[in-house]
Amino acid sequence: MKATKIVSILLAAFAAGSVHAAELATTLDLGTTGLGLHLSTPLSSKLNARVGLNVANYSYDGNTSDLEYDFKLKLKTADALLDYHPFDGVFRVTGGVVYNGNKIDARAKPSGGSYTVNGRAYDAALVGDLSGKIDFRKAAPYLGIGWGNAVKAEGWSVGADLGVTFQGSPKTQLASNNCTAPALLCQQLARDVAAENADLAEEVKDFKLYPVVRVGISYRF
Repeated sequence: MKATKIVSILLAAFAAGSVHAAELATTLDLGTTGLGLHLSTPLSSKLNARVGLNVANYSYDGNTSDLEYDFKLKLKTADALLDYHPFDGVFRVTGGVVYNGNKIDARAKPSGGSYTVNGRAYDAALVGDLSGKIDFRKAAPYLGIGWGNAVKAEGWSVGADLGVTFQGSPKTQLASNNCTAPALLCQQLARDVAAENADLAEEVKDFKLYPVVRVGISYRF
């Protein structure tokens, strides 16, 4: 079954549950997925549907064997989840699908006025802009556990999620833009940037499993 169909089914279940159930809870949460807002409604005594949005931006430094980078992680996800409470309490097992708009912008930083790309030194003024992006597949399964049942207790409550989004191997796109060196040198640079792109892909390969840790405060209407 395609991920889009799974999302549609979960959203339809959420809508049906919210129509027939008196309980509807909203949750404001914070964690590795950024700042999030979720809505929950019960489907049965042990099963809740939950949908939400999460956003954040982070900046950090990183490197390959040759280059230093400024990375900007831009988090933007929407999730459709089912929370199963096997013991009819606060513990839950969660599964669902995440629309994954996460991406990383990467910009190489010159050292001493030059870049070292695939073992070769290039004048930074001739290279131009050496940058790219890292992104992921758009539909990603989610599996985790958690604590809290926002629709069970009237008023305020707290909860937490601990899980993994299976977002697949990252796709890296690194390029040199506006090279002003002689044509042969620009061609050599392009080949070296392609090799550096492979090194960058190796550095970020562990991002295929994205950890989800978040805590939230909920209110049931």
